[in-house]
Amino acid sequence: MNPILTILSVAYPFAPVGLDAAGGTEQILALIDRGLTADGHRSIVIAAEGSSVTGELIAIPASPEAVEDSHERWREAIRETLERVPVDLVHMQGLDFHSYLPPPGPPVLITLHLPPSFYPDSIFRLERPHTWMHCVSSSQLRACPPSRLMMPIIENGVPLDLLDPPPPARRDYALAIGRICPEKGLHLAVEAAERAGIPLHIAGKLFPYPEHEQYWKEVLAPMIQPPHRFLGPLGISEKPGVMAGARCLLVPSLVAETSSLVAMEAIACGTPVVAFASGALAEVVEDGRSGFVVNDTAHMAEAIRAVDSLDRGALRDIACARFSGRRMVADYFARYNAVLSLVKGTNL
Repeated sequence: MNPILTILSVAYPFAPVGLDAAGGTEQILALIDRGLTADGHRSIVIAAEGSSVTGELIAIPASPEAVEDSHERWREAIRETLERVPVDLVHMQGLDFHSYLPPPGPPVLITLHLPPSFYPDSIFRLERPHTWMHCVSSSQLRACPPSRLMMPIIENGVPLDLLDPPPPARRDYALAIGRICPEKGLHLAVEAAERAGIPLHIAGKLFPYPEHEQYWKEVLAPMIQPPHRFLGPLGISEKPGVMAGARCLLVPSLVAETSSLVAMEAIACGTPVVAFASGALAEVVEDGRSGFVVNDTAHMAEAIRAVDSLDRGALRDIACARFSGRRMVADYFARYNAVLSLVKGTNL
């Protein structure tokens, strides 16, 4: 039997953690925290004020206007926690983790959630002892430079127990879900839906960044005219009904996605996914089985019309086989113990 662990998870300073969070990183951390406490482990989470976890939350007000101030708060919170609690492992998940990396001490595991180009090259050459990292998809790993710190990937998962869809309503709309920002390509989803002659329902959160607000005001909002609809952010409890009622989910991302929780969630709800071949989207969506992988809006429109050819009854089984949050959490537990074994071996 594996020992009871104390895991300190460190989130990105500027986004609250929770299963209803807008960011995938924050949802994954919440899912791991839930799994840790369910299995009797001690989970401590340093995260932004407003986070929701099942373990012990150390909530810190974020200061988006003063990034270095926030980093200093994170460094201090980590230091105080490590002095107060005998932590077995520190799990860091934020984009800027290198700005508040703990001093030598407990082992550190870093999950890289974003494209490698978003991080400074120096992270792949960290000299802190007992420090390892991993990616969440094969395409993301291929884009990384060689590094002695890199461990095998752990693919993301979603809480299937919270994604049990109701009987589907009429599938008379396409759906797109994502942050309201240029790189998510939601304007292209509108174009594809119009080409296919079907209404589009868009769900997502607009963050108060100037570029995002300009995109919403000048590009996307003017396109969302009836019969299209903007739903705003969706919580995990709202997603099954909205997803199950959709003809398909559109994911027209313009960046190399490292994963796609929303695509996994849709497949779990029996809804096919039509996605651009951007990064790991081509790994998540099995072309011709759980959806279609396309290259442009014209092809996306054709795929919207073709989704009736897919076996929707098989989609939930695909999700259970590939996207289980419980499988992901078990993989993390195994990784934690593997890291601790490595540390023990180096200390012999």
